[in-house]
Amino acid sequence: MVKPGGSGQPANYTLVCRDGVPAAESQHPSAAAACAALKANAALLSPAPRPTDKACTQQYGGPQEATVTGSVDDRPVEATFSLRDGCEIAQWNAAKDVLGSSGGAG
Repeated sequence: MVKPGGSGQPANYTLVCRDGVPAAESQHPSAAAACAALKANAALLSPAPRPTDKACTQQYGGPQEATVTGSVDDRPVEATFSLRDGCEIAQWNAAKDVLGSSGGAG
């Protein structure tokens, strides 16, 4: 689910990949790119916790938020993405093919 922020309606996508290829039940704006991104790096949806000794730019990318739930390679996934600072924008951009949206960060 990608929430655009403000009064915009959230977008919900379904993505099912088999061997890096979208299955027929996928309802995602860029399913092929999303499946390819996950095949190349399944960890996109499991970002590491932010280290306490890392500085992030105080840059605001927009009000968008995304929540991903499901499983990748039979491992449960529950990840949240936002654009509140430079570190979170970088995580969003890394996963943008899977999120189905570039948000405000291009």
